[in-house]
Amino acid sequence: MTYLVVQSPGLLTTVQDLGRPGFGPMGVSPSGAADPVALRLGNLLVGNEPGAPALEMTLLGGSFFFPQGAAVALTGADFGATSNGRPLEMWTPQSIAPGAELVLGPTRNFARSYLAIAGGIAVTPFLGSASTHLLSGTGGHEGRALRKGDILQLGEPQGKILTRGISQTLLQTLRPRRILRVTEGPQFAAFSEEAKQTFFRSTFRVSEESDRTGLRLEGPRIPCESSAELITEGVPLGAIQVTPSGQPIVLFVEQQTTGGYPKIANIIGVDLHRVGQLRPRTEIRFERISLAVARSLWIEQERLLNSPRQLFL
Repeated sequence: MTYLVVQSPGLLTTVQDLGRPGFGPMGVSPSGAADPVALRLGNLLVGNEPGAPALEMTLLGGSFFFPQGAAVALTGADFGATSNGRPLEMWTPQSIAPGAELVLGPTRNFARSYLAIAGGIAVTPFLGSASTHLLSGTGGHEGRALRKGDILQLGEPQGKILTRGISQTLLQTLRPRRILRVTEGPQFAAFSEEAKQTFFRSTFRVSEESDRTGLRLEGPRIPCESSAELITEGVPLGAIQVTPSGQPIVLFVEQQTTGGYPKIANIIGVDLHRVGQLRPRTEIRFERISLAVARSLWIEQERLLNSPRQLFL
């Protein structure tokens, strides 16, 4: 079996797939790729199933040695990847020669880069998923971020590796954006009209305390008319809850599965992958849309992601 050696792990590099949805009632959040669209596209380029395990790197990439070589695809944020000094193009299959090193540096644009490898990464699934859940220390490679000297076994390539890249038109359609669309949260009515206007008209900055659990936002205070905490209830991915301090938090892929703070809004499905590309200090705004529009946008995005003629050049 082929393998790769981690020579430098970068800032935070983990094995991720599309997560383990459905275990919220057991208190297990889905985890998975913070930008699942980038992961899906990378896997398709190297002939993997869309949800095959890949490496997710955050803000700063690592360096990886491939003794037997590999076919790879880099998607998501641009980390300036090179192999033996040769720049590697993103969003298209690339060949790593036997004995070559793949090196990635700091991000040039967004938060997370994905390294998909033909055959995927062979790790033992936990609850049906290879994704690393850092808070519980489960899944992925020993339930943790990668370290120098780690050896990852690679699977056998199964599908056809493409010679084409991802359509630039599609990439523009899926590009990260700073105006995130939301629907009303379950406690939307608990906020005054003034608080709602403040939420939708203001600019918020992503705090440096943000992580895969949630994105803390800095901005004007959003007061809630109900001062008492709610009875704890289930919370979905992308929920925007408001703490007693009046500051919003966007719950993300390793979120707690229940919470007692009011939720003013929820990020719509087609913008969740864009949340995964927000860097600390990035300024964002929120735009309210209806459930019907959110659903139609989701259907259209899935249609695009399942249409080879529109995906590839």
